[in-house]
Amino acid sequence: MKIGNLKTLFYLALVFGCSICGSGRDNAGKQGVAGKDSAHDGGAYAEPSAGDKNADRPIAILAGEPIYERDLAATTAAQMLQIHQQEYKIKSQALDELIRTKLVEDEAKKQGVSVDKLYEKEVDSKVSDPSEAEVEGYYLAVKAQMNQPLQEIKPQLQKAVKILKAQQARQEYADSLRSKAEIVILLQPPRVEVGYDSARVRGNLSAPITIVEFSDFQCPYCKKVVPTLKNLLTKYDGRVKLAYRDFPMRQLHPHAQMAAEAARCAEVQGKFWEYHDALFADQPKLDEGGLSATARKLGLDENSFQACLKEGKFKLQIEQDVQDGTKAGVVGTPGFFINGEFVNGAQSQEEFEKIIERELAAVVSRISPRASR
Repeated sequence: MKIGNLKTLFYLALVFGCSICGSGRDNAGKQGVAGKDSAHDGGAYAEPSAGDKNADRPIAILAGEPIYERDLAATTAAQMLQIHQQEYKIKSQALDELIRTKLVEDEAKKQGVSVDKLYEKEVDSKVSDPSEAEVEGYYLAVKAQMNQPLQEIKPQLQKAVKILKAQQARQEYADSLRSKAEIVILLQPPRVEVGYDSARVRGNLSAPITIVEFSDFQCPYCKKVVPTLKNLLTKYDGRVKLAYRDFPMRQLHPHAQMAAEAARCAEVQGKFWEYHDALFADQPKLDEGGLSATARKLGLDENSFQACLKEGKFKLQIEQDVQDGTKAGVVGTPGFFINGEFVNGAQSQEEFEKIIERELAAVVSRISPRASR
């Protein structure tokens, strides 16, 4: 039983002798994970919104020159994205709780009993008293805040842990009802419209799910996520594509800019992804000599490669990637947009899959009505 993170509930139970109520809360808004949930396509978020009727109205005038809301994007995008993500998380958690509540109420009506009676029959009567190990484990989790010996507060702890076990069991019961229900989730996460270069796409260009990655060849976290991205492309072959965009963190990684330019020069010779993989595989060798050695190893025309690198012909394109990433809300690497939904950092494969599965479900929901016509 996971009770170590429920300190607040413990104190409420201890101080107020709280009663069991409601069906519990999700840990992190696990939207659409349980049961047969599916998601429909919804509106996209961009900062500022392209459809905003006020987008072309000035918000200030300086010396006769108008300043527009879009002019703020470079400095406010990251903060605004965080705000919209927090708003979505709050709504998602509230929606999950409301769905649980309604499912339990419907089940109570079917059985002709009250919600309290339903819980008593299906949940509370089956919750065992906490074991000595559970009580001691919980005490250790909150010991620093209690400042009392275990034996002095053991009865209160036993009561609190029993309440927590019942609350968790009630949530699990509600989730079991959800797994049998047909639920369509219409609430959508914030989205940012982000373009990409089709010449630097891995996977089927027609794939319905697009992961746009803003990355830095010298970033250790970008290197860490490479295997995860390859696994995703393999698992969702034909359904997911990966688009690479440059976001060299120049102040932190002195070789990142030149490495990005070198990869673009390799792209000219049709070997962007081979060069991309080689740079991340041997990340310490990103100085000019190392970049040239990698080009030779991949069989690139060395003279053309060196000329391209010295000309700095891709500096502007790389800077454009950085500016686009900044306006979209990227502040560090790696940063991803999965069909416009932002994912920050080298997350686990499971985190990527949650979003991908939801997006695939949305694709199916869009196709199904057409097929039935």
